[in-house]
Amino acid sequence: MQSKSRSTTHNSHFSGAKPIKLCESAKNLSRFPAAAAENSSNSSVMAGTTVVVFDFDHTIIEDNSDTWIVEEMGLTHLFDQLRRTLPWTTLMDRMMEELHSQGKTVDEIAECLRRVPMSPRTVSAIKKAKALPGCELRIISDANQFFIETILKHYGLFDCFLEIVTNPSIIEEGGRLKILSYHDSVSSPHGCNLCPPNLCKGLVIEQIQASIVENWKGRIIYLGDGRGDFCPSLKLGEGNYVMPRKDFPLWKKICDNRKLIKAEVHEWSNGEELEKILIRLIDTNSNEDNFEASSNPTQFKSCNCNIA
Repeated sequence: MQSKSRSTTHNSHFSGAKPIKLCESAKNLSRFPAAAAENSSNSSVMAGTTVVVFDFDHTIIEDNSDTWIVEEMGLTHLFDQLRRTLPWTTLMDRMMEELHSQGKTVDEIAECLRRVPMSPRTVSAIKKAKALPGCELRIISDANQFFIETILKHYGLFDCFLEIVTNPSIIEEGGRLKILSYHDSVSSPHGCNLCPPNLCKGLVIEQIQASIVENWKGRIIYLGDGRGDFCPSLKLGEGNYVMPRKDFPLWKKICDNRKLIKAEVHEWSNGEELEKILIRLIDTNSNEDNFEASSNPTQFKSCNCNIA
């Protein structure tokens, strides 16, 4: 069973929209502001801000939320039968249909999701970053709204994020959880050959960059692990950071295409390294003189992959 990532959203917090209720509507649920956005009245990223953008599966959590549900709820055989015939997001929606037909409830799905492991150091890193002045946190994920929101609330992290971009989800009247795609590949394809048809994370990064005020002195830090995280990594210029998880597809892709990445790259392997590197990079933005990248033993250029 291969790994992946997914995502959902509503009107972004930049438009001043209030946070939507979980699965409130099927319309425009591909981008939804988390609770932290409720008090935000600024329509653009503030000067001096560090914007930290996380992937979700295998980055914030230590597993893949989709395959976790498939395996833990006994759907592996059907999933493997359909894997080559359906796009991933459509396949996951089919898995939700199957669970509903078996009499499984949304509460049972949520209870299963609450068992997804997350490193305590990742929890700590997110809370520390959120508490730092001028730092805002976002998620761009190929998972889905219901899965992400359920897990984040369980770990007490939902309020830490200003915005979560992922595949929308709704709970239908009969109690069936339905998962939709962020991008409609038929009516509005994103046209990116690096990303899956349901979500181009690079386009989302470009939207964040377009919202940044002129002469902004801050930086974007992007953390991810999967192939779908390569496109947004390409969108970041000098002065920004990419944090790929070591030995995962994004890390390997960067190893093979190092010259294409303009942002400074810092690898990490576990929650402890994620916390140390992330907080240090955020501090760098506020006090450049206290950080010397060339002396950082966890910086990517010191790793053992084949980089010219």
